[in-house]
Amino acid sequence: MKIPLSVLALVSIATAFARAADTPAPASRLVSPDADGRLAYAAYDDRGSRLPDFSHAGYAGGGVPLPSVAVVRTLTAEPGDNHERIQAALDEIAALPPDADGWRGALLLRAGRYPVGETIRLLADGVVLRGEGDEAESGTVLVATKRAKHDLVAVGGTGQWKGFASGTAQITDAYVPVGANRVRVDHPERLKVGDRVIVRRASGEAWISAIGMDRIPPRPDGKPVTQWRANTQDLLFDRTVTDIEGDAITVDVPLTDAFAREFGGGRVYRYTFPERRRNIGIESLRFESEFDPAVRSTEKAGPVTLTDVAVDEAHGWNAVFFDAVENAWARDLTSVNFANACVSLGRSALRVTVDDCRSLDPVSRITGGRRYAFPIAGQQILVKNCYASGARHAFVLDSRVPGPNVYLDCVAENNFSTSEPHHRWASGALWDNVTVSGPYAWLQAVNRGWLGTGHGWAGAQMVFWNCRAALIAVQKPPFAQNFAIGARAPFENRKLVEIAVGEINRAAGTALPPVAPLWGDGHIESPDRPVFPRSLYEAQLQERLGAR
Repeated sequence: MKIPLSVLALVSIATAFARAADTPAPASRLVSPDADGRLAYAAYDDRGSRLPDFSHAGYAGGGVPLPSVAVVRTLTAEPGDNHERIQAALDEIAALPPDADGWRGALLLRAGRYPVGETIRLLADGVVLRGEGDEAESGTVLVATKRAKHDLVAVGGTGQWKGFASGTAQITDAYVPVGANRVRVDHPERLKVGDRVIVRRASGEAWISAIGMDRIPPRPDGKPVTQWRANTQDLLFDRTVTDIEGDAITVDVPLTDAFAREFGGGRVYRYTFPERRRNIGIESLRFESEFDPAVRSTEKAGPVTLTDVAVDEAHGWNAVFFDAVENAWARDLTSVNFANACVSLGRSALRVTVDDCRSLDPVSRITGGRRYAFPIAGQQILVKNCYASGARHAFVLDSRVPGPNVYLDCVAENNFSTSEPHHRWASGALWDNVTVSGPYAWLQAVNRGWLGTGHGWAGAQMVFWNCRAALIAVQKPPFAQNFAIGARAPFENRKLVEIAVGEINRAAGTALPPVAPLWGDGHIESPDRPVFPRSLYEAQLQERLGAR
C-alpha cells in the first residue's frame, strides 16, 4: 500500500505547534517580509553574505510544471525477462524525430509485473518512461531480478564538462559573498551572454589549512584518516551567463559559497557537455528488488542492535539513477527492498525534480554506503513530498556538492542515521519542513572530523528551516555558516540527543553540552516554534516568479 504523505498534514503540525506557543510564528532575523511584502534579507556576516536563493532548484530551474508527454508506444507485461522488450521500445522512441518542443514521446507500461534482468537505460532527449501507478496490486511493477549490484533504471548520458582555455577568466574580486550572482573577471571579452559556464571555487592549501582540514585528528580505532589535499575540494557551480557589463559577469543562479582572493578565489570558464541529455522523465512506477531472504545477520546502528536483519547485497542497488542529465524528473515512484536508493542524483545531474516518491524496506547491511534513500551529488535538485522508511541517510548530500539543492516537505521514519551533508564541504542546501525519526536519527550540518575516512567539515550554508527531529545540530565552519531556523514540535528522545552530541563532540573536538532540539555554535533561531514563512523555498519561488 502506498504510504500517503500529505503536505497539509505537515502544515497542520507546524500550525499546531505555533498555537501551542500562544504567539504568532515569528519571522527570521535573516529573511522576512518588508513593508511591501517582499522578502528582505539581512547579512549574517560582516562581508555581506546572505541566505542563498534556493528557488532555482528543480526541473527547468524551479517553478515550471512537470510536462505531460504524449504516449507513442505501449507495452503489456509478459512472462520471463522483459528487459529487451522495454529497452527496444525506448530505443524506438529515441529514434523518432523530436517535435517542435523537443519531445519524442512516452513509453507506457500497462499495469502488471515486469521481471527485468538488466539495467533499463533512458539515453535520448525528450523520452519518458511511464507506468499506470505505483501500487503493488494495481500498478506497473518492475522487478529487478539480476543477482548483482546494479541500477534498475539509469537516466542520462555519459561524460563530463569540457572546458575551453580561451573561455577562462580569473575572478578579480577580493571577496564574493554568499548569495551573489555577479563577479568581476580579468578577461570579460572571453565570455558572452548565453555561455554555459563553470564558476569554479578554489580549494588551495591556504584555505584547507585555515579551516583545519589538514589536521583532522586520528581515529580512536587506529583506522586511516585522509587529510584534505590542496585543489581536491573545488566547487564547480554550473551556471549560464545572463549579462556582461564592463568586467562584471552576471550568472543566472546565485552562488552558495564565498570566493576569497586570499584563499585562491576562483575562475569562470565556458564549457560544453554534448553527452548530457535533456528533458527525460520517469513516472508512475513501482520498483521491487528480488533478494535472498536467507542471508541474515545482526546489525548495529550506533547504540541500536537489530537481530535477524535481511542483509543480502547481491541485488538491485538503486531503483533509479540520474546522471549527465538536465531538466529531468521522477514522480510517483515507489521502490521496495533496494539496497540503497529509490532515486539517486549523480554529480552531473542538473535541474531535476523528484516528487512524491517512496523508498521502502531496504535490504542491505546497516553500515556505510548503503540505505541512502534520496542522495544528491548534483546541483539545482528539488526533492519534494518524498518518504523513506528503514533508511540510514535518507536525505543526504555527497561531497563537494554545489548548491542550491532542496529537500521540501519530506519525511523519514524508522531511520538509523542522520540526514545531512555527509562529507567534505557541500555548499548551499535547504531542508525545508523535513521530518526525521527513528531509533538513531537526527538532522545535522557539522564537522564530522575523523568520521569515515576524514569527512571533516561536511557542509557550509546548510539551512534547516522549520524541520522536526529529536536533534538538529549545526556548527559554524570557519569563514562560513550553517543554520537551524524554526522548529516544529521536537521528538522527545533525551538519550539519543546525548549520544548524538557526544559523537559530534568527539569527532569535531568540541565540548558543547547536549541541548535539544537545536544545538551547536551555528546560527540558531526560534528553537521552540516554527518561523514565518512556513516554507523558505516556496516563499522565494513565489517572489522570483512574481517578479518575472
